[in-house]
Amino acid sequence: MEEAAVKAHYKVCDRLKLEKKQRRMCRRDPGVAETLMEAISMSALECQYQFRFERWNCTLEGRYRASLLKRGFKETAFLYAISSAGLTHAMAKACSAGRMERCTCDEAPDLENREAWQWGGCGDNLKYSNKFVKEFLGRKPNKDLRARVDFHNNLVGMKVIKAGVETTCKCHGVSGSCTVRTCWRQLSPFHEIGKQLKQKYETSLKVGSTTNEATGEGDISPPKKSIPGHSDQIPRTTDLVYIDDSPSFCMMSRYSPGTSGRKCYKDKNCDSICCGRGHNTQSRVVTRPCQCQVRWCCYVECKQCTQKEEVYTCKD
Repeated sequence: MEEAAVKAHYKVCDRLKLEKKQRRMCRRDPGVAETLMEAISMSALECQYQFRFERWNCTLEGRYRASLLKRGFKETAFLYAISSAGLTHAMAKACSAGRMERCTCDEAPDLENREAWQWGGCGDNLKYSNKFVKEFLGRKPNKDLRARVDFHNNLVGMKVIKAGVETTCKCHGVSGSCTVRTCWRQLSPFHEIGKQLKQKYETSLKVGSTTNEATGEGDISPPKKSIPGHSDQIPRTTDLVYIDDSPSFCMMSRYSPGTSGRKCYKDKNCDSICCGRGHNTQSRVVTRPCQCQVRWCCYVECKQCTQKEEVYTCKD
């Protein structure tokens, strides 16, 4: 790399406010900074998409995000999982796209019927990505419950990515006889990952801490006091876990702007999102393209249709 490019790359890494080790990892490969920024953006957008109909709609403006991350809510658990999943996904894709110096396509010698398959295409390099993300996020902490919970939720995000890897094949041969197949591994679309993590959020488990007498290390366990509506189930490695009960997110607080003025959908989520305060109804006229036809060559011709629609927003 030229000196100016190196300085520019270092500047991006410094701007990301990383820990010392993370900044070093960012600086050592010019593709990392770009991939980190892509992962942050992708994770935030997916979070907002998955929670678009909820009271907490993944509002991540600075002060709300900082306050949320200080607490161990189930929303925080989702944020850690979607962030680690986003980085794992983005890094594997960056390798296969040739944007990294330290990794390239996935090579999978363990594919079945190897002799019948000619390795080709360019697989998403999950092996390198997993190794990078684990190193980037740090080792498993021993004693602090909150740190162990965050670490656990990070791993849940990575596991959902791994579970969604598929082998895609293309046939070659006379008349499509498939005597030889070109195969590569692909990750699931990130929307699918977000959907699965949202389901895990819905079934997340509240946990406490116990000490393993044999090792002296802390373990995540069900809370000591039985809580109505909460399971005493021991969390699995694929469950999202949290330690603090969430606020209602109805009113403005340090965690969210509340739901006053939020758009809702009548008969679908207005009662829930508006927290029983009711909603306002406004009528507006909108103009949209309609009755569109494709014209040869090469454009689409539409009429403009005007219609009245009602918009519902939560009362203060």
